[in-house]
Amino acid sequence: MRLRAVAALGSILFLAGCDSSIDRQRVTTCRRTLPALVATDLDPRLLHVGRGSAPESVRVDYAIGNRPHRIDCLFDDGAGLIGIRLDHKAVTGGALFMLKRYYLDTPDAEASDPASAR
Repeated sequence: MRLRAVAALGSILFLAGCDSSIDRQRVTTCRRTLPALVATDLDPRLLHVGRGSAPESVRVDYAIGNRPHRIDCLFDDGAGLIGIRLDHKAVTGGALFMLKRYYLDTPDAEASDPASAR
């Protein structure tokens, strides 16, 4: 009986670790969309990154000057990005494809990550 309880606890902790790993990947992916979606000459400042209002989503709050803005990233059950809204307007499917295919997994995205500037 005790062995089953330990095994169940181990399984729960393993699954919880997977969730937090997925959450970290989602946060990183969504945060890294900022330099690609907002021109750097506007000098966007990262304010906050956290869970979005929808399930499987992440929200990035940033400011340009004194004006607040936001990016909402929607993910599949894992860490696959399936949608982006920039200030409540959907990014088109073609733009999302290009962002995922040619930017997010590159060294440029890692180097331009706004978290590295904090």
